Amino acid sequence: MALQVRIIGVAGMPEVRPGDDLAALILEGARAQGADVEDGDVLVVTQKIVSKAEGRLVDLRAVEPSARAREMAAQTGKDARLLEVILRESRRIVRQEGGVVICETKHGFVCANAGVDTSNVGGGVVSLLPENPDESAERIRAVVQEKGSGISVAVIISDTFGRPWREGHTNVAIGVAGMSPTRDYVGQSDPHGYVLRVSTMAVADELAAAAELVMGKLSRVPVAIVRGFDYQRAEGSARELIRPPERDLFR
Repeated sequence: MALQVRIIGVAGMPEVRPGDDLAALILEGARAQGADVEDGDVLVVTQKIVSKAEGRLVDLRAVEPSARAREMAAQTGKDARLLEVILRESRRIVRQEGGVVICETKHGFVCANAGVDTSNVGGGVVSLLPENPDESAERIRAVVQEKGSGISVAVIISDTFGRPWREGHTNVAIGVAGMSPTRDYVGQSDPHGYVLRVSTMAVADELAAAAELVMGKLSRVPVAIVRGFDYQRAEGSARELIRPPERDLFR
């Protein structure tokens, strides 16, 4: 285990637009502030800029709400057009209470509004989660490694989720490439000889949450470099962090 981990926010990146080469923008932004990406780094990239680069944007003015969306709008006070987009991105509505709509997305994530977001977009446009965040992470990773002359990195795509039992929000990993998203201690013994039976740490989520400390929500720092963390190099997937239905006691 590393006794010291460094987190470097990549600031000064331009506004990302559909079709942009996100990996190139990240490398340029890091180089501009004297923090070239190095072998073994983990790049944490916010979902919003990935969605923008991939054109995962919807203009609400072009959305015709369904009868169900209109019914939900009357119950929640939300824009019926926004609710229509949320419904299209959802596998199911988990719970609706007041103005809160908790959904299971087509990816299997359980979160508010199916990840449909109005912040940092503007102009009546909302952003959707990437269609396949793991593939998005792998594409960024492949280009960074190609342009980085043989370096090996991991990439995490992060988004902000609420949490059962606890107030506040935290960033979690919705896309992973180049690392195992968990660290399994099951079967190992602690210093007193106790054999661990259930200790599996969601390290990709921990890194996403730690990176948010330098990103913030309003600081225009959409990427962070985590340096010095000893992760297990693997193909990796955020899908590994989704609890199977048969083990989900809240389903």
